[in-house]
Amino acid sequence: MDGPYEDSNLTYACVFDEDFKYILLPVCYGIVFCIGFILNVLALYIFIFRLRPWKTVNVFMFNLALSDLLYVLSLPLLMHYYSKANNWPFSEVLCKLVRFLFYTSLYCSIFFLLCISIYRFLAICYPIRFIQWGQIRYARIVSVIIWVIIVAMQSPILYFVTTSQLEDNTICHDTSDIELFDQFVIFSTVNLSLLFCVPFAIIIICYCYMVYVLIKPKDNISQAGNAKMKSIKMIIIVILVFTTCFLPFHVTRTLYYYFRKINLDCNILNAINVAYKVTRPIASLNSCIDPVLYFLVWRFRLHR
Repeated sequence: MDGPYEDSNLTYACVFDEDFKYILLPVCYGIVFCIGFILNVLALYIFIFRLRPWKTVNVFMFNLALSDLLYVLSLPLLMHYYSKANNWPFSEVLCKLVRFLFYTSLYCSIFFLLCISIYRFLAICYPIRFIQWGQIRYARIVSVIIWVIIVAMQSPILYFVTTSQLEDNTICHDTSDIELFDQFVIFSTVNLSLLFCVPFAIIIICYCYMVYVLIKPKDNISQAGNAKMKSIKMIIIVILVFTTCFLPFHVTRTLYYYFRKINLDCNILNAINVAYKVTRPIASLNSCIDPVLYFLVWRFRLHR
């Protein structure tokens, strides 16, 4: 069916054909839920019952698995919502909580990936400082701080997000009503800058310098050459996963909000709307890929 923007309480002049998302999103979210739930529960089980004593990086990995699990637990409600063609049968409070959980888990995952990256950066590039700062008590403190900051920064979602009636459907909006949309765009831009762009830049810088240190000629190249190549391959994998899962989603979401704000041509708006909807399940794939990265890290012995 054709319809106005899903995420606003105002009916716009542009009308989009969004039939594709009523199949794409439930199917993709269903696959991510099944795989992500099993893998992250398994990862948490290993961390809690099998992996003792914990090392510093295990604290960050545990919290990463926890945030990924919280994300996949929100997907069944969204699967039902999109399979019913944007009809939310639950309460407005639950709508707010699902959207809040999505973004809280997303940004917690990004920051715990950042912590793991910095941990490896210190271990490889500054081993002396790593001995001082790589202690497990610091990892626990940092983890608590991340949860508190991300929850606080995402709490405005509980204010912005709302439901509304569109014909016979109850819409669970992903943004806000039209009166608050300008403020929501500012809120989204702050999140983009502080919670994605800054961590992304730090991760890229850290990994690029790590590769430089690893490929720099040393006296014992023959002994450590194989381990270095495994480390470099792992670095490339992490960068590719991070870039593929998070970058398209944030780019298309930002364009989607700003293009709506300036009322561009309907064809352009329709194209970016489609791109934004397609990148949502791509971003959710990270919750399935992270557990695989845990096992790769253990296999390549990247943590100390």
